[in-house]
Amino acid sequence: MEPRDLSDHSVYRAGRGIEEVARDLGLDPEALVKLSSNENVLGPSPKAAAAIREHADSVHLYPKSSHTDLIERLADDWNVASEQVWLANGGDGVLDCFSRALIRPGERVLVPRPGFAYYAMSARYHHGEVTNYRLSKADDFEQTADAVLDAYDGERIVAVTSPHNPTGSVMPLDEVERLADGTDEDTLILVDEAYGEFADLPSAVDLVRERDDVAVLRTFSKAYGLAGMRLGYGLVPEDWADAYARIHTPFDTGELTCRAGLAALDDDAHIEETVAMVETAREYLYENLDARTWESQGNFVLAEVGDGEAVTDAAQREGIIVRDCSSFGLPECVRITCGTPEQMERAVDVLNGVIDT
Repeated sequence: MEPRDLSDHSVYRAGRGIEEVARDLGLDPEALVKLSSNENVLGPSPKAAAAIREHADSVHLYPKSSHTDLIERLADDWNVASEQVWLANGGDGVLDCFSRALIRPGERVLVPRPGFAYYAMSARYHHGEVTNYRLSKADDFEQTADAVLDAYDGERIVAVTSPHNPTGSVMPLDEVERLADGTDEDTLILVDEAYGEFADLPSAVDLVRERDDVAVLRTFSKAYGLAGMRLGYGLVPEDWADAYARIHTPFDTGELTCRAGLAALDDDAHIEETVAMVETAREYLYENLDARTWESQGNFVLAEVGDGEAVTDAAQREGIIVRDCSSFGLPECVRITCGTPEQMERAVDVLNGVIDT
């Protein structure tokens, strides 16, 4: 036997890890700085790390109370009903929940180009189809309702990434609302706020409380430093919130993951330190990198360096790992995760030495 035809499915290309690069280039892993995956270089909240250690001897149990406690905590933080919080195995798991709940075979989703590859992948896994709208470099990747509506043709889900990966642009809340007003009543506007903690604008959760056609995705992978725990959540309209119980994979958010998430929510100091570091790093990159950059509201900066693959390869040999953006359709660019002042100084020094080489 053979699997179903997967020829239309793409492969997600993650940023390369320290061990992988060190092994390929024969370098000491300790000498490498990874700035390719938008992880929190400060690590997890100390409170989250302590919770993981404290509850390590309970992993023989399914995550019942911790799962419920985390949902109720998030519902309280966002002022929504607990049924409106959909926990999942990372942000991509949230996308799978939306695909299972909403997409009928053959229905389409409208996703940004450039953009996060998993929007399209999840739709196709669930027998949906994919169309694209463009974010234009000529317009500095500005996100407007009109640009999306020009490409819209009745799709079931419209994905908006705000802040956008890899460009860092945002769609203001009034534009999200105008987009929702301009689409059919059976279309969901899905606002991916994976980098929302770094942005200077209100969350689209304000619209989730008022409407039945807007949902928000959030994650603990970025600002909270829990990428390895795989924890994300959706905030969905109250009218169809009970679909979660019918489509959610049982126990896909583990005991330690839920405990870490609960503890991280109590560590305001860690978030404040992280956001301050990112803001400082963005400014340093804008001012010191010998390349065109775009203002970002994520924990990364997009830079136009000529040949992204060549610059990435050369920087890796000097111990700096950044993300070649060819897979985003921007082969002339790299994406640089924001790090500590020392990391940014070293990264800029290396990148300035290899740009246009």
